[in-house]
Amino acid sequence: MFRWGDVIRRTYGHATYYLMLKARDAEVDAASERIGEEGNSAESILGVLPLVHLKHAIFGNYLVSLPFFDGGGILADCREAEECLLAEVIRLGRKAGVGTIELRHECLLESCEDTNIGALCNMNSQKPLQVAMRSNKVRMLLNLPESSDMLVKSFKSKLRSQINRPLKEGFTSRIGGLELLEDFYKVFLVNMRDLGSPVHSVNLMRHSLIEFSGHSRIVVVYRSEEPVAAALVVGSGKVLRNPWAASLRKYASLGPNMLLYLRVLEYACDCGYQVFDFGRSSPGEGTYRFKEQWGAVPAPLFWHYISLDGKLPNPEGTGKERFEMAVHYWKKLPLVVTRVIGPRIRKHIGL
Repeated sequence: MFRWGDVIRRTYGHATYYLMLKARDAEVDAASERIGEEGNSAESILGVLPLVHLKHAIFGNYLVSLPFFDGGGILADCREAEECLLAEVIRLGRKAGVGTIELRHECLLESCEDTNIGALCNMNSQKPLQVAMRSNKVRMLLNLPESSDMLVKSFKSKLRSQINRPLKEGFTSRIGGLELLEDFYKVFLVNMRDLGSPVHSVNLMRHSLIEFSGHSRIVVVYRSEEPVAAALVVGSGKVLRNPWAASLRKYASLGPNMLLYLRVLEYACDCGYQVFDFGRSSPGEGTYRFKEQWGAVPAPLFWHYISLDGKLPNPEGTGKERFEMAVHYWKKLPLVVTRVIGPRIRKHIGL
């Protein structure tokens, strides 16, 4: 998780904090430097928590672990370590003057419940803590067979026919690294503009590929020489994750995204990954159903919100209604404009 914090800091320059609980002194150390150098043996670490400080007049002032990704949060050996890190991040948040702390977990963290936080940080001189949790999003996970041949044999006939469509149309694919970044970004840039969303800096993907050079790949689908669908995947342990993927709407009827995910899943199987993480979705929506047809099943996400300013957080409110007009006009902007100004906005939006 610390390495993702480094990627974000190098890309956008956000203040980054790494909390670590050590067994030898039972203290939590906060630092903006890399953890894991000489002197920090793995045996002495009871828990860790990476944090990024996002601060903007419009988009908010908060600590989040981790922005732009589904997970992060506290990783600890025991409940006591969780509570120590939680108490420390609240102290850090107050010192930094943030309004909210957002911790993204892939499992429920009981230490983040209202009653527990109140007991942990009973500071009478401070505004009362307000706590909420968002659990309406899921990760879509697919258990993988031992080989790509077994994977293809497991597909139902309907899925096979959808995959065959782009192959019959002559679409091709490539798998690589940094040499495919510009082709990936061409697709990603158009897709984000068409969605009305500011695009991430290409440097976020570049730094990810460099940081995880042995475990990351780009997959691109082409029509002739035009990139029409692309994904960037990153492996961690036995799981291959898909933080970014996109396809061009004008070719949607020809199914290039079907070929894209076939190649991604084949790569995952042949590299020995046991699970493919399609990424975040809302149950019942289009992206959820698309991932479900591959055999993926939902796994809940738990995003905990701790308000330090006394205001009750509203985790279910996305705030999109405030930007409906901006989204409308963003879709009409030239790509050269969105490429330049998009990252300057997107860096402040934690989703």
